Amino acid sequence: MIRTPLRPLARILKARDQGQNPDAIEAENIRLRNEADRDHDRNRAEGRLLVMGIAFFCAFLVIGTRMGMLAGSVPEEPIAQASGSPIFGQRSDIVDRNGRVLATNLDTHSLYAQIPDMIDPAKAARDLAAIFPELEEDDLLKDFTGERRFLWIRREISPEQMQAVHDIGDPGLLFGPREMRLYPNGSVAAHILGGATYGREGVHSAEVIGVAGVEKYFDDFLRDPANEGAPLELSIDLTVQAASERVLQGGMMLMSAKGASSVLMDVHTGEIISMVSLPDFDPNDRPRILTEGDQSDSVLFNRALQGVYELGSVFKIFAVSQAIEIGLIEATTMIDTSGPLTWGRFRIRDFHDYGPELSAEDVIVESSNIGTARIAMMIGADRQRAFLGSLGLLVQTPVEMVEAPTGDPLLPANWSEISTMTISYGHGLSSSPVHLATAYASLLNGGYRVEPTIVRQDGPRHGPRVVSEQVSVAARDMLRAVVVRGTASFGDVVGYSVGGKTGTADKPRPTGGYYDDRTIATFASVFPADDPRYVLIVTLDEPSVEALGEQRRTAGWTSVPVAAEMIRRVAPLLGMRPDVETLTPTGVSLTSN
Repeated sequence: MIRTPLRPLARILKARDQGQNPDAIEAENIRLRNEADRDHDRNRAEGRLLVMGIAFFCAFLVIGTRMGMLAGSVPEEPIAQASGSPIFGQRSDIVDRNGRVLATNLDTHSLYAQIPDMIDPAKAARDLAAIFPELEEDDLLKDFTGERRFLWIRREISPEQMQAVHDIGDPGLLFGPREMRLYPNGSVAAHILGGATYGREGVHSAEVIGVAGVEKYFDDFLRDPANEGAPLELSIDLTVQAASERVLQGGMMLMSAKGASSVLMDVHTGEIISMVSLPDFDPNDRPRILTEGDQSDSVLFNRALQGVYELGSVFKIFAVSQAIEIGLIEATTMIDTSGPLTWGRFRIRDFHDYGPELSAEDVIVESSNIGTARIAMMIGADRQRAFLGSLGLLVQTPVEMVEAPTGDPLLPANWSEISTMTISYGHGLSSSPVHLATAYASLLNGGYRVEPTIVRQDGPRHGPRVVSEQVSVAARDMLRAVVVRGTASFGDVVGYSVGGKTGTADKPRPTGGYYDDRTIATFASVFPADDPRYVLIVTLDEPSVEALGEQRRTAGWTSVPVAAEMIRRVAPLLGMRPDVETLTPTGVSLTSN
């Protein structure tokens, strides 16, 4: 900027010539300069104020617009926006094959005491004993007035109990956040789920860990934040499981049995659709492990998975099927059933006298021990052992539960010829109902080995072939004949073409030998027999029912009718429509015009 000089020489000289004061010119120029500077500063300030005003106006306009949009929108929970995957602290849910919840989490609170902060320990002890009947007032008062500084009172409390404790008004009684495991269906699928408890815990948090069943087997998966809360999908069907438990409970009571178990398995995938062990428990209030006595008497004992028993004549179909597979016999081949069959000091007898011979099919239908033993002698020990091994009967079951390794089959120390004979009709080798279900599924699904699983699968999981398709069909036909005209006549269910085999085994004494009046009664069934989809194993421990004036303990009178009722109840739940025969009109003549 070019500024005007305060004392211009031309004006000064002119002013002196005219007798004027030159200083007046300088004063005038100073005044004009000050006025110009003032006008410049004013204009600049006004420009800044204008810019600030526009900025504030725009800001208020944006805020007002946003507030209007929020006021007119539907209320919703805010979602935090952050890069990366969120971390889930909760334990994942467990659901059935249809997504129905079997185990989930519930937010609750714990109750603890900071004893130095308590004002009136006596009143607090009295009021807490009134809220929680299981607590003793004297014990609480002793803890509150002793040398302890911290005391857990309850790991979990309900909202009502929390409010009642809050009303006590003692500052030494405090609450901590908790996440508890909830099983909304109570005792349904209790042995499968197992249960959970608290691991490491503090006043502000606690970890939930599995203690049994799938809760413990999949503990790492259920606690892994990387799964982002994805549930564990089991293979069981909740409605089928509940119906099976209800029917089996009624059957156990009706047959005066000590315990019972059942396994329903898909023959093509190995999926366990339901697995029941009775008596059972509520995993929301899991009982303690027995510290004395026989653990198999505990309600925690899973009879379907951990219970290894001599299962009796249900094994006979394996011997006959293997003999047909290797070409030793056919279903129509006549087998010598004259007896008793003597081997050293052992004698093998039949429940009834079936005459001098039966066809191989009738050996199964009539359940002849002698006939099966003679077929086993034709097979030999080595081949028998290899075949039973191919069906999964000689190793631990791979079911995804921590109890599976405890159900290890019991094999003879020396697989001799007499062992071969007795094992052929289900004595001398002990296995679990899950083992039996796996073997039947592998034999009857077309002859492919399947592995049992408690986790939902997407489709068939066929393993190596164990028998040919023809032998598998022959086995189905023989099992169907057992129901139609054999020992399982009470097992027929209209519309579902049931096939199966009964097995009644005397229970061994702990000191050696067998009981005369205690049995394990098993019915291994398949339906529909012409195109198998499911295998059902029902086992009753020490059943006894009075029928026709006698006390009956065999499977045909005990486990077979229970299994039939179970199939009648669960088949529609599985989406299976009964095969109803169309009746032809009688006494009516059809004519055409």
